[in-house]
Amino acid sequence: MRIFFNEKTNICWWILGAWMWIAGCGPVVDFIATPNKGQAPLDVQFDNRTRRADRVLWDFGDGHTSTWPEPQHRYRLSGRYEVRLQAWKGKRMKEQRAYIEVLPPKRCLAEIETPYGAILIELYDATPLHRDNFLNLAEAGFYDSLLFHRVVRGFVIQGGDPQSRTAKPQQRLGMGGPGYTVPAELVDTLIHLRGAVAAARLPDQVNPQKRSSGSQFYIVQGRAVTEQMLDRVEAAKMFRYPTALRKKYLELGGTPQLDGDYTVFGRVIEGMDVVDRIAQLPVFPGDRPQEDVWMVVHVVK
Repeated sequence: MRIFFNEKTNICWWILGAWMWIAGCGPVVDFIATPNKGQAPLDVQFDNRTRRADRVLWDFGDGHTSTWPEPQHRYRLSGRYEVRLQAWKGKRMKEQRAYIEVLPPKRCLAEIETPYGAILIELYDATPLHRDNFLNLAEAGFYDSLLFHRVVRGFVIQGGDPQSRTAKPQQRLGMGGPGYTVPAELVDTLIHLRGAVAAARLPDQVNPQKRSSGSQFYIVQGRAVTEQMLDRVEAAKMFRYPTALRKKYLELGGTPQLDGDYTVFGRVIEGMDVVDRIAQLPVFPGDRPQEDVWMVVHVVK
């Protein structure tokens, strides 16, 4: 039996073969996002399973992109984000899409970006005036590009002075603010453990009510604490630490000498390694770091 091919048949086979060749040589795009659902801030690892690609471009759906093969991305705000992975083989491009669902956090959180990494803090509901003030300033962009202007190794790192935004090298800082103070919210159970976030303030001589600066805050790096140190603090301030709090101080360290005098309104839950790196920086007289350490504060919601 003979099979006859006419010219039209040959053209069809040629087109089909060319299409299969192009498809075979183009990229095969595939990826997995882990996790694809969770509370903000949500860190998502992208597992790139694309084959036959020269280059890729990720669009995370929140205004950020990456050309890394297998990036990790943090979603700070709740929402539903469409992720696109585009892959090229020569001039041929294909893409795949997926969705990431970010739920609102159950706690009140903010993230402080620095040149050394990010510090994630929780703000306490037990200090609502300080919590809301910090959130309002952060959402207004007040803290963006301000400096950590005071660094004392084994003690604290401090920032939030608006004068630091345009400060000259070695200019003394620490007296600026938004034009108001915040009433003290001294809570016995909120103490200056390592990682505590607290409000700076003027001394008792001019501020007997212990009102807090409207914007300046510090993060406790602290140092090891002993039973004898806690005994001395109790004797000097005429109060006693509950057993559970004494145990935390002995485990974590901190700056107990500040307890009862400054409002603690939050704590670091991620990024104490960043605090430690900043605390190790060389400083000028007056404790300002010799290099500018800027901050950008995002509310996680």
